[in-house]
Amino acid sequence: MQAAPITRTGRRPARRTRTALAAGLLTAVLALSGCGAASDSDSASSSDERALSAGRNKADAAGEAAADAKEGAAESGTPKKPDPVTATHVIRTASLSVQVKSASRAAAAARAVVQNAGGLVADESTEQVDDTHDSSHLVLRVPQAEYDRVLRELSGAGKLISRSSAAKDVTDQVVDVESRIATQRASVARVRKLMDRADKLADVVTLEGELSSRQASLESLLAQQASLKDRTALATITLDLMEPETAPEADEDPGFLDALSGGWHAFLTMLRWLAVAVGAAAPFLAAAAVLLVLWRLLARRAGGKAGQRPPTGE
Repeated sequence: MQAAPITRTGRRPARRTRTALAAGLLTAVLALSGCGAASDSDSASSSDERALSAGRNKADAAGEAAADAKEGAAESGTPKKPDPVTATHVIRTASLSVQVKSASRAAAAARAVVQNAGGLVADESTEQVDDTHDSSHLVLRVPQAEYDRVLRELSGAGKLISRSSAAKDVTDQVVDVESRIATQRASVARVRKLMDRADKLADVVTLEGELSSRQASLESLLAQQASLKDRTALATITLDLMEPETAPEADEDPGFLDALSGGWHAFLTMLRWLAVAVGAAAPFLAAAAVLLVLWRLLARRAGGKAGQRPPTGE
């Protein structure tokens, strides 16, 4: 009767031991699986982060490549719509003085050269200097592409006396005027929109005055732009054509006809001087003749009275 409890009590500790071992094994397995899952999740998250960063780097690289491509296209000058302001704008002027045999013929030839080059004659005047020779003054406008060729042809029209040329880069001025025009146009458009929304008469009057002022500024800028465009599109050449003051003297020796002509000229000159001398002495000769006539009349009267007087002896 007493052995049974002993056996039961001996089995109970063995069951408890097996249960504890199973629980420990289960706990270890769960711990190991949890660690593995955690490590797997950590590795997955790190791999995801690496993939995301790699994708971002690729996107950034693609964006930078696109930006570099755009900048390269802009720098290479092959965009679809190039900006006309980026070109160089130069004002060219020149002044020429040429001695020619005939100023009128040389002026006609200069007009033909300029017209064939696609230019025009802005001003022309011809005058006679000292009643001996003619002089012509021309202001010519020629395209920039034909400037050098026309200048060479005009310089070779005769004996070149003087030549000067100048070139002025006005690209910055053109860019500034273009920018101010764009800004002024936007300003005018804003004022027009405000006028459309204005309800009060005072606001409308104020906006009209402001619009007039800004419109005047815009027109002034447009006039400057037109002037710059004209001066940069056509070069200006001032040409002075003049004939020699005296004709060249002949080197031939004088002949018989030359001597005869010279003698006749001297004879006529002597006659003119004699006529001048006689004309100058004529009043004095006339007065002397009158005095001589009076003296002779008086002398005759005195002689007649002396002949009629009786002799005193009788």
